[in-house]
Amino acid sequence: MYYAIISEDIDNSLPHRSQARPAHIARLETLKNEGRLLLAGPHPAIDSPDPGDAGFTGSLVIAEFDSLKDAQNWADADPYVTAGVYKSVVVKPFKPVLP
Repeated sequence: MYYAIISEDIDNSLPHRSQARPAHIARLETLKNEGRLLLAGPHPAIDSPDPGDAGFTGSLVIAEFDSLKDAQNWADADPYVTAGVYKSVVVKPFKPVLP
């Protein structure tokens, strides 16, 4: 089943994001290579695909896991969590409908 991992950043998270990004992306690449990643990306802090110094307000990952517990464990081990980028993370089941 798919699960949505919805994360909200702390204020001024960009320096923390920059430091932890390579490890964060590596984990997403693993999900992608396993055919389990539906989509992933950050929420820009401004209405622009490249927010520059404005940074980001959070992230969304939708991926396939065996259970909610597995999805939560994966989310809890995210390098952005351990680096203090996120102030909150919500994991919930997701059912793709369209397209």
